[in-house]
Amino acid sequence: MSERALRGTRLGATSYETDRGIDLAPRQTVEYACQNGHRFEVPFSVEAEIPPVWECRFCGQEAALLDGDEPEEKKVKPTRTHWDMLMERRTREELEEVLAERLAVLRSGGMNLAVHPRDTRKSA
Repeated sequence: MSERALRGTRLGATSYETDRGIDLAPRQTVEYACQNGHRFEVPFSVEAEIPPVWECRFCGQEAALLDGDEPEEKKVKPTRTHWDMLMERRTREELEEVLAERLAVLRSGGMNLAVHPRDTRKSA
C-alpha cells in the first residue's frame, strides 16, 4: 500500500511538512547593497552577529551592510620570497663566500657538468 501512496510524486523534491504549530526562532532582516546598486535582504537570528559584508546574490561582488559600520581592514602580511627566507638564515657576506667557493669548484673542473654522476649508461 505504501508504494501506491507515493506513486506519481518525486521523493525528496517536495516536502509535505507544514509550519503550523511551530514557533520559529526570532529573526531580524538585514539589508545589504553592492557597488553595482543591487540591494537585497538576508534574514538572521536575533542572537547572531551580523557580518559587515555579504556576497551579492545578483553579481557575486562584496556587498556592504546598509546603515552599518565599515568593515575593519585586515592586516595583510607581505609575501615572503625565497630571497627573504635566505636572508633570514645567512648574511650577505656568507652568501658571497659560498658563491666564491662554488665558482672555484666549477672553474677547477671538480664537477663535470657534461655527464650526470648517476648516469650509468655506457657511451657507444
